Amino acid sequence: MYRKCNSRNTTLPIKDDSSSLKTWRRISQAELSQATDGFVENNLLGSGSFGYVYRGRLSDGMEVAIKVFNLQTEGAFKSFDIECEALRNIVNRNLVKIITCCSNVEFKDLVLDFMSNGSLDKWLHSKNRSLDILQRMNIMIDVATALEHLHTGHPTLVIHCDLKPSNILLDDDMVAHVGDFGIAKLLGEGDVMRQTMTLATIGYMATEFGSAGIVSIKCDVYSYGIVLIETFTKKKPTDDFFTDEMTMRDWVKRSLSEGMIDIADVDILRREDEYFVV
Repeated sequence: MYRKCNSRNTTLPIKDDSSSLKTWRRISQAELSQATDGFVENNLLGSGSFGYVYRGRLSDGMEVAIKVFNLQTEGAFKSFDIECEALRNIVNRNLVKIITCCSNVEFKDLVLDFMSNGSLDKWLHSKNRSLDILQRMNIMIDVATALEHLHTGHPTLVIHCDLKPSNILLDDDMVAHVGDFGIAKLLGEGDVMRQTMTLATIGYMATEFGSAGIVSIKCDVYSYGIVLIETFTKKKPTDDFFTDEMTMRDWVKRSLSEGMIDIADVDILRREDEYFVV
């Protein structure tokens, strides 16, 4: 028998950070360099299409993630502007928060909340980590909440365009936060879609996005579905297991008639799991 249980403390108040966005703290490039010990490799958290993310500690002791844009990369300037525009006026507990930014001709970065538990991708695909079924459910509910806010929570409709496990970050309490808005699209009032030449990550990208460059809410919904499958099966859409003849969607559709239990990640169904009672 399955016993309902919530593994997180839901009684904590949600802080409204809207006022803090109006008065971003000033921070210099030199301070950021000091916070990361000179952007040393030991503090490197990861890299993406437009730059690198470092772990840092500000002078007041606050631990942060610092996203430094590689301005030699085509599209980096635009990506920086999009992230600032997308996140400076959007506040939600399930979105990664921008603390401040540093921008000059030769250097651009975003200072973000540090997520101590890393990405969903690392939790799903690292041998020394594992998520139980309720943690996975909570994470995907958090991600759905973030997308709902982006799509309907304010006048400017925001399409993330690159939802995937590596862009879903987990805090101390394993609450999920959607981040990396580098290729997001902002639609004005009345707009429901846009055409673009910027492509999302293969495997998580809706067909109409890849073939025609059409971006709409459906693109994020499609990506969410792929991430949902990956979260509960531990298979990536780009695994060799999948081919043009049998995609991840085809595999799940076929498995529906045979019993989904056969494709679920075995770690979910451990008999010693505290959420299951024999």
